[in-house]
Amino acid sequence: MPLTPRPAARRLLLTLLAGVLAAGGLLAVTGGGAEGGREPLPVPRADCGKGSRPETDIQGRVPASDYASGRVDSGYRCNARAVSHRGTSGGFKVHRFTDAKGHTCAFYDSTLVFPRDLVYNVRSGLGVIVLAMDDPKRPRQTATLVTPAMQSPHESLLLNRRRGLLVASLGTAATYPGVLDVYDVKSDCRRPKLLSSTPSGVLGHESGFAPDGRTFWTASTSGTLVAIDLADPRLPTPVMVQPGVGYHGLRFSADGDTMYAANIGNPDLAALDLMGGTGLDILDVSAVHDRVVGAMPTLLSKLTWPEASIPQSAEPFTQDGHDYLLEMDEYADLFSLKGASDQPDAPVGAGRIINVDDPRHPFVVSHLRLEAHQPEVHGGEQYTDPGANFPAQGYAGHYCSVPKRTDPKIAGCSMILSGLRLFDISDVEHPREVAYFNRPQRPGSRPSFPDVAGSYAMSAPAWDPKRGSVWYTDANSGFYDVKLTNGIAKLLR
Repeated sequence: MPLTPRPAARRLLLTLLAGVLAAGGLLAVTGGGAEGGREPLPVPRADCGKGSRPETDIQGRVPASDYASGRVDSGYRCNARAVSHRGTSGGFKVHRFTDAKGHTCAFYDSTLVFPRDLVYNVRSGLGVIVLAMDDPKRPRQTATLVTPAMQSPHESLLLNRRRGLLVASLGTAATYPGVLDVYDVKSDCRRPKLLSSTPSGVLGHESGFAPDGRTFWTASTSGTLVAIDLADPRLPTPVMVQPGVGYHGLRFSADGDTMYAANIGNPDLAALDLMGGTGLDILDVSAVHDRVVGAMPTLLSKLTWPEASIPQSAEPFTQDGHDYLLEMDEYADLFSLKGASDQPDAPVGAGRIINVDDPRHPFVVSHLRLEAHQPEVHGGEQYTDPGANFPAQGYAGHYCSVPKRTDPKIAGCSMILSGLRLFDISDVEHPREVAYFNRPQRPGSRPSFPDVAGSYAMSAPAWDPKRGSVWYTDANSGFYDVKLTNGIAKLLR
């Protein structure tokens, strides 16, 4: 194992790096944790009302004792209840769409990493599942998309509502060739129509979709960023390929000119304790979207934070006329020698709200953390809870979303072992938890590799504001339509 540099050497290297960045006119901004360098605090607990079955331990934890007593079999809910449940597995994304005929559908990927759920997915089908949701109490599977990218989209499945396009690139097993599948869902969402399946994505893993639906971006995390022209979705055409970047989720300003890229960092620099750029990169991509020949993204700023793990994505929204990002880190930092992902002292980045009014000077406004994420407990007794010590699971975050881009009052986050968590973000400086829903599974409850244990909530939630519901999937138990209760649904209206 490589040796970690001594503190004096690290300080020297940091000083040299700062000088290089400053000379280039771009110094990375460090978005703080709490005041005085202290670890950020968890948000206030939800006040659970009638019909709730609250957690029995600290916020977000499902202790091993609940498995032993049988309490876990009843699940955990606070100001939320299940309207319906479908299937037995899920992946990274859930999307909601109403087509030209008024039919409402859900789209979700059915597996985390192909062929992890191959045996257990025989019933529902391996691929992207299409559910008719006109009657939310009785979801009806109308199609399973099984073209190459839809078999293993990893984190790339995205929907552009403006154009009615559902797109994904074939991802991981060290990224696969990035076959890009493009479907039309506008005419009949219940039966998506394949428009093209081409190798235009280069490599797969994560993605981004320009607001106008004309450019789809693929990010491999292992070094490539590709912009693909979808003006004609039957003939996807790469218009830009950038090597040497480690980007995860890609999101955009409303006008499409600015990209917010989750930067997983550079593993070659991580051994030097330099964070390797881990955090948020803000880039001007207007020239690429305008199809200027030879155009490349222009870096405007970089933002880091002390408790960073693996930045996943940063969802843009506005609140009271100000521009923000809802950013979430996933589990532990795989590259850091300070704590490998399967060690209890690994960092848990969780989530934060970032002000981007000035894209050249972003800053962290507040944090979305649970008590189970805090360093004083993360490596303690809870490390022995089912699923807690598996590197890609554990008590951590994965994806967040908001029901609308302008003045949302609520955010939903999938927080893996802690299930679906709902936060009031109407006061961006003081977010608070208002609801949660969690259905952990007993170890060995179904055939899978690795073994099923606890919850595995990884998906970006989708929203049904009219019915006061949120949709998400758990890799260990399937698709859920969850209704908010005890007045919390008013935050959706």
